[in-house]
Amino acid sequence: MASKKTVTFAVPCYNSESYMDNCIESLVACGDDIEIILVNDGSTDSTSEKAQVWQRNYPDVVRAIDQENRGHGGAVNTALEHASGLYFKVVDSDDWLDKAAMVHVMSYLRSQVSVDDACDMVVANYLYDKVHEGKHQTIDYANVFPVATRFGWEDVGTFHVGQYLLMHSVIYRTQLLRESGMRLPEHCFYVDNIFVYAPLPHVRSIYYLDVDMYHYFIGREDQSVNEKVMLSRIDQQLRITKIMIDEVDVGALDQPKLASYMYNYLTMMMCICSVFLRMEQTDENEAKRAEIWEYLRVKRPGMYAKIRGSGLNFSSNLPSPLGRAIALGGYHIAQKLFKFN
Repeated sequence: MASKKTVTFAVPCYNSESYMDNCIESLVACGDDIEIILVNDGSTDSTSEKAQVWQRNYPDVVRAIDQENRGHGGAVNTALEHASGLYFKVVDSDDWLDKAAMVHVMSYLRSQVSVDDACDMVVANYLYDKVHEGKHQTIDYANVFPVATRFGWEDVGTFHVGQYLLMHSVIYRTQLLRESGMRLPEHCFYVDNIFVYAPLPHVRSIYYLDVDMYHYFIGREDQSVNEKVMLSRIDQQLRITKIMIDEVDVGALDQPKLASYMYNYLTMMMCICSVFLRMEQTDENEAKRAEIWEYLRVKRPGMYAKIRGSGLNFSSNLPSPLGRAIALGGYHIAQKLFKFN
């Protein structure tokens, strides 16, 4: 019987022929005890053929799966259904993992294969790579997490503004994801927010490595974080935010530091909704802004006042043209500080 795979790397692929090789090359370098699931999500280019070549060349490591288009969330769901690794890591097909950092990450993951209580979540740093501009921005958690030791939420420090756990930085224990019941919505962008939010109450043990693991490519015009693209997909941002409101009753959590973090994350999501709905000043957008806040008030009345009254959301929702100007000004300052698009 084959030994258990240490980690499953899930790679959602949609029309990825021009850049997927760089991603996969960074994964196969991690060793033979890994599994790479390439999910071709209804591509119309040669993505499927490329995935099949990788599977033929690495039959014990790479698995290629074709499916009708279901979106990023649908591709992650498929990979999770088929995953055999102790751990589960999503790597987008235009991103890549750092070879030197993965030596340390894989060493820790391998140490967990033979223990009875494998760590629930492993975290490492990620980089915003604006390749065309030659600029990089590293997001680390050394101010928040104990380094190279196992810990719980009670040991977590204070996150800075704009410093959140993203899909790029987390590796979950596969069974924890399954037991959490997480299933990402299909045909929708921004599902990564659910991936790093809904499972967190199930996480009891964490391990942080202060290494720059994940390279997050920024610069394609069709990327979901491009400002024009985000404007065109605001309804999907609203959908994801509503699901996050539904998924977790933050006020009922028994871990105060986790609750504080999740309050702040949802506050940020509500702020994004408000700001983008104010970028184009229309009656329809104003109605949508009122509706998302009413949704929060009805669904989570205990959370509403705290989130609405936060500095971010108080200023971004002030009535009048001045309030709108403050909201948009704050967004562009954050854009420059955190380099997120």
